[in-house]
Amino acid sequence: MSRRFAALSLALAAAITLSACANTVRGVGRDVGNTVDATGAAVNDVAR
Repeated sequence: MSRRFAALSLALAAAITLSACANTVRGVGRDVGNTVDATGAAVNDVAR
């Protein structure tokens, strides 16, 4: 029973860690996309 509990706990911790990483990567992707959009808008403003 103890070995089964340890394995279940490890699997749960791994799932939580992986989901946190996925959310962080998704957030970084959005930030980079917003930076690209803002840079493009600035370039267009300067070109006018």
